[in-house]
Amino acid sequence: MKYSILLSLGLALSLPLHAEETPAVPVAPTAPATPEAPAKEKHDPAEMFKKRDKDGDGFVSKEEFTKSAKDAAKAEAAFAKKDANSDGKLSPEEFAAGGKGGKKKNK
Repeated sequence: MKYSILLSLGLALSLPLHAEETPAVPVAPTAPATPEAPAKEKHDPAEMFKKRDKDGDGFVSKEEFTKSAKDAAKAEAAFAKKDANSDGKLSPEEFAAGGKGGKKKNK
């Protein structure tokens, strides 16, 4: 009986000590069972502009814009939409505008 009391007392005293020594670690959520599609990365227009501006003159020419395109016709159409002042080159502002400019059609 003495041993069971001492054992119980020892366990009771050691539990709080053990709890203080263990740091609280947040539990990470479990991974989903099915893999999710990766989120689309949003590209920084300034970084994309730098990549397209091969000669470093601060503008993207039509040739620089369409050079790596898979569909040249679509790339030329996109360039025309972005080239708001129709000068044949894109400024950083025109490049980042997202095609809100466009060539004016003569009537």
